Amino acid sequence: MRFTTSLNKFTESNASVYALHFPVPLEIAEPFIDGENRRIKCTINNTHTISSGLMPFKEYWYILVNQSLQKELQIEVGDSVELLIEKDESKYGMDMPVELETVLDQDKLASEFFHDLTPGKQRNLIYIISKVKNTDSRINKALAIIDHLTERNGKLDFKLLNEKIKEYNQRGKLK
Repeated sequence: MRFTTSLNKFTESNASVYALHFPVPLEIAEPFIDGENRRIKCTINNTHTISSGLMPFKEYWYILVNQSLQKELQIEVGDSVELLIEKDESKYGMDMPVELETVLDQDKLASEFFHDLTPGKQRNLIYIISKVKNTDSRINKALAIIDHLTERNGKLDFKLLNEKIKEYNQRGKLK
């Protein structure tokens, strides 16, 4: 569904950590909401496609926008944007990086631990890898994630995971 909206920012009284967003009117959002599944693919100004979820707010739904996307799009609060939203039918609600898919295919136990996580935690781990452009860094992050899950019997601790990722990044620099 294609529509025009603008980049908005929550005010201080209703702001959270994530303030930038694209409002989505109720009548546009409703066809994409299936119980708890609100995952969408959103193409912005025919140039950038993101995986996201529709988030509820008082009188409308919204799509979160991070500052790096705002900078890439070169838009400011109040600027009009054209959005094309489609239901995200992918298994994880976003594209699985080949690096993570490969290591999960090779480690059955880590794969079980990964798939026992909530869908939101799975997406979070996928995002940690996907946001990096360098292939070696993506591989290191994927290896660190499966190592962390295996060491902790499937329990995810983001603070410890970050330490594990730093450790793997250091190993990569020593080569």
